[in-house]
Amino acid sequence: MNPLFFTIFLAFLPISELRGAIPYALAKGYPLYFAYPLCVAVNAMVAPLGFLFLSTVHMWMNRFRWYHGMINPLLERARHKVDAKVQKYGYWGIMLFVAIPLPVTGAYTGTLGAWILGLGKRRTIAAVFAGVIIAGIIVSTVSVLGIEAFSFFTKSVSQ
Repeated sequence: MNPLFFTIFLAFLPISELRGAIPYALAKGYPLYFAYPLCVAVNAMVAPLGFLFLSTVHMWMNRFRWYHGMINPLLERARHKVDAKVQKYGYWGIMLFVAIPLPVTGAYTGTLGAWILGLGKRRTIAAVFAGVIIAGIIVSTVSVLGIEAFSFFTKSVSQ
């Protein structure tokens, strides 16, 4: 597979997102000034597409009594349980959650969490986008430093 398309695929994949796409792109020789904006742009598309998907599927599934009776009470209970924290941290919390490049923290989980909590679409998309930018900076920094350190140590060992 073409490395550029695979980079885009990794950036959009929920399991890897930026954590996999940026290091892969750099390892394939793409410069940071190309890899970073590409991966961030692709990963940032998750929020609007995720909101659209979740809202559409939820609206469609609400037609079924079993879904309406099971899922809507769960959503309301989840919203009620964390209402104080959402009021306190809200969109800043979503942004920081997405910005931490660890497993299960990213654009997909941030968008899903915001949707479950009933947060507004536009502000959530902005918060997720800001979090993706920060996560991209962190992943890029760690990747570049890791590549440089590896290069330094392999040169030292071979001499």
